[in-house]
Amino acid sequence: MPEPYKIEIATSMATIDAAEWDACANPQQGGAAATDLDLEHVAAVDAGRTRERFSPFLTHAFLQALEASRSVCPAAGWGSSHVLVKDKNGRLAAAAPTYIKTHSMGEYVFDFGWADAYRRAGLDYYPKVQVAVPFTPATGSRLLTAPGHGAAARQILIAGLRAWRAKANASSIHVTFPTKDEWTELGASGFLLRTGQQFHFINKGYADFAGFLDDLASRKRKMIRRERRDALIGGVEIERLTGSAISEAHWDAFFEFYTDTGARKWGAPYLTRSFFSMVGATMADRILLVMAKRAGRYIAGAINFIGDDALYGRNWGAIEERPFLHFEVCYYQAIEFAIERGLARVEAGAQGEHKLARGYGPVPTYSAHEIADPRFAQAIGEYLRRERIHSDLALEEYSGLTPFKRTDEAESF
Repeated sequence: MPEPYKIEIATSMATIDAAEWDACANPQQGGAAATDLDLEHVAAVDAGRTRERFSPFLTHAFLQALEASRSVCPAAGWGSSHVLVKDKNGRLAAAAPTYIKTHSMGEYVFDFGWADAYRRAGLDYYPKVQVAVPFTPATGSRLLTAPGHGAAARQILIAGLRAWRAKANASSIHVTFPTKDEWTELGASGFLLRTGQQFHFINKGYADFAGFLDDLASRKRKMIRRERRDALIGGVEIERLTGSAISEAHWDAFFEFYTDTGARKWGAPYLTRSFFSMVGATMADRILLVMAKRAGRYIAGAINFIGDDALYGRNWGAIEERPFLHFEVCYYQAIEFAIERGLARVEAGAQGEHKLARGYGPVPTYSAHEIADPRFAQAIGEYLRRERIHSDLALEEYSGLTPFKRTDEAESF
């Protein structure tokens, strides 16, 4: 007889046992970032056969900080409604980070056109059910399962998402940035499948940054050296901070950069000041803060989160416009840190074709969608079928634009 499971909805991470959640979110966690590059594990992750050993974004501490800081709350359009599966002993067997959304901001998988089509048809697209890490376009598990619970618990979890969508009178369910295996499982369960792409730096076992440069075509190698040099013109200095070295003064400076740049790019920054203090207090050893200073004053910075397999670049900001400083703080410092730590790759966020010339290559991303209205489901399904063809072609084209030496010809100097 299958395990008797019970579905519950939690409207706050604070009501969920942190240890039980983390056992589902990161069942392979070792507690500290890896120091040796496991190329076999890297290949398995890239192929979708396994998931990250540790994702900082799925931890109870990260998701709780989003809620406690009110970066995520109903007033911000993110109503926490985490779907939980409990076993016969009342312990967490599976879970999905779930939100009732009243808009489509902060997701990085764009469905504004779908919402507009609903509006023109006189229907309500919002609310919708979103399974995601808010404001975080990083691939990771979304159907979290505790050790000892597998496919059966995940199927109950999917059923729970569908039941919650119906009860909330939501138009749809959107699972964004799941692993490839989860994407496939959701497709087999009837979800519509979508693909996209990002640009990641892949560590091929480089000994240092110079080793990475040696892998590039001569022209690109010279370009990166020039950009790194020019970014520091005028006495700019770079600091890398992690753990106890990060102070509230650093967070004050970084938040100024973040809000200034965010206001100019998208109007209203998503994260509140208290969020940074909270993750700084609970996750400091999993944070890399890269700060640029000139004349004794911080002028730019980027926050990264450290996994066991990857460095995740998240937010950047600057109060001085300086040539190439963005590339240095966000991309080159991240590559250098990842190589030093033996991390498999750097995920530098969404979009950004300019990353190609700087050593970041194209990788696919995934999302799965269930649309309640069968008419719209059919139309969106056909659209996604055509979009996947375009996405595959784009990945192929991007793969030919990377700056690495070609193996079929000698490098010219």
